[in-house]
Amino acid sequence: MNFTVDLFDLACYISTLAVILKTTNPKPWVNEFESIELSCMIESISTTNPRIEWKKIKMGEPSYVYFDKEIAGDLEKRAKIREPATLVILNATRADTADYRCEVTAPNDQKSFDEILISLTVRVKPIVPRCSIPKSVPVGKPAELHCLEDEGYPKSHYQWFRNKEEIPEDPKGSPKFFNSTYTLNGEMGTLKFSAVRKEDAGEYYCRARNEAGFSECGPQMMEVYDMNIAGIILGVVVVVTVLLCITVGIFCAYKRGYFTSQKQTGNNYKTPAKGDGVDYVRTEDEGDFRHKSSFVI
Repeated sequence: MNFTVDLFDLACYISTLAVILKTTNPKPWVNEFESIELSCMIESISTTNPRIEWKKIKMGEPSYVYFDKEIAGDLEKRAKIREPATLVILNATRADTADYRCEVTAPNDQKSFDEILISLTVRVKPIVPRCSIPKSVPVGKPAELHCLEDEGYPKSHYQWFRNKEEIPEDPKGSPKFFNSTYTLNGEMGTLKFSAVRKEDAGEYYCRARNEAGFSECGPQMMEVYDMNIAGIILGVVVVVTVLLCITVGIFCAYKRGYFTSQKQTGNNYKTPAKGDGVDYVRTEDEGDFRHKSSFVI
């Protein structure tokens, strides 16, 4: 019995000579620009003036946040220590998402060192997404609508709306969309119609949402129109007929010699044939031919 009591007393004695830390939340989260506490509480210690340090670990690389009783690094002027060892970030930003390690060293304790790792997530509200919506689509043709934003954290999920009514991911689940032929990808933000109907016309907009909030793009009208097949065929026939007429006209004009050119040059000049009883004589003054009469006796 006395032996059991002695072991219990020894355990209590050792525990009072050991620094022991605990936290109320090992994985806290906070919205961007809000405050958050990273709790590091000393549950047991006998050293009256322990050394307290905080380190930020991002991409495997540690850096000091609190050292030698001063806030350091990118949290300088944005954080403080709440006694005895809790770190308070006053204005969290997306860059503060990381692992944080609270370290306490107590030289006078039997177990002189302890640490706690806390993973902080700073959630970022999505920005207004970029929406791509076709202005007009012919009946029966495919159409694609796209929605994207890349600032929100965690990654945004996307919702599509038509005339202020949410479009379900499965059209068979809603009487209003039962006959629609589309696929909606909420992770990628795409809405694809394999063949649009007249009923698919309307004002469309997209909403990007995550745990921090949501943002929407402005509504845009998508029209669905009927294709005039007869008109298109008639137009093609008219164009072909006009081109054929022009081709025939050019061919006929060419055959009749309208496109041949006749030019006379000095080399083409032919000396007139001599008439009977006429001699042609060149004079120096005239520089040309003149004739004289000859008589046959």
